[in-house]
Amino acid sequence: MSAESTSGSAAGRLSVFKTYKLYVGGKFPRSESGRVYEVSDSKGKWLANAPLSSRKDARDAVVAARKAFGPWSGATAYNRGQILYRIAEMLEGRKEQFVREVAEAEGLSKSKAAAQVDAAIDRWVWYAGWTDKIAQVVGGGNPVAGPFFNLSTPEPTGVVTVIAPQESSFLGLVSVVAPVIATGNTAIVVASEKSPLPALSLGEVLATSDLPGGVVNVLSGRTAEIAPPLAAHQDVNAIDLAGTDDVLAKELEIAAADNLKRVRRPQPVDFSAAPGTDRLTFFLETKTVWHPTGSLGASGSAY
Repeated sequence: MSAESTSGSAAGRLSVFKTYKLYVGGKFPRSESGRVYEVSDSKGKWLANAPLSSRKDARDAVVAARKAFGPWSGATAYNRGQILYRIAEMLEGRKEQFVREVAEAEGLSKSKAAAQVDAAIDRWVWYAGWTDKIAQVVGGGNPVAGPFFNLSTPEPTGVVTVIAPQESSFLGLVSVVAPVIATGNTAIVVASEKSPLPALSLGEVLATSDLPGGVVNVLSGRTAEIAPPLAAHQDVNAIDLAGTDDVLAKELEIAAADNLKRVRRPQPVDFSAAPGTDRLTFFLETKTVWHPTGSLGASGSAY
């Protein structure tokens, strides 16, 4: 082949468009329905086709999250912290991609998008540091009148559905997902309907960051279609309504009441502000154990 034909081929090569897929159970399936929908930037320019998840996809995500819950909740808090820190490392290496996707999704300048991505990476690091400390803050020994030890310890609630914020496609997403898994829960994430691409790309990062498959499952599509079956699902233990409007939030809260899910109602949040521990503690249950003390002889001392 001549040099001219080689250079001409390179100059006229076709663009290789990214195929976005769901992230369920550690794998990257297309929607079982075969559907997709167009995702556009803030100016209406086409960006990609995203999977349009079905109710079946939602049920599959619940199965994956439940399967992963035992091993993930049983892992040491220190190990979970290592994995969350690894997610931050992987994001740091792919920062340029996420800056571009966030800028396109939210109509931000490159510098403002970079600030959002930096804050999201820092947030993973922040929550990684809390994994083995939150039990010391919310647990402890309780004084009781009697010869007993009385100890309270936090435990994860279980499988949590997270309706991701609609406007903050990446920083808001990380801010609601990281605290859920930091404390040992598993998550089914319904990505921003308007701007799902950063969430779907996050799935690629999670898959290569030592996070066990099923701990986080990412669905894209119509929030009003995917969220109700998840809110009503008997094997989902809690739901965060961060990305819902008042009408949908009320519908989901009613559906969630059937099996007494823990529900976090939507509220205005500045995701750029310091997050605090509220989201860490919201999806925790407290287990209190009583144990009799033993006598060590006539002195009356005990252990």
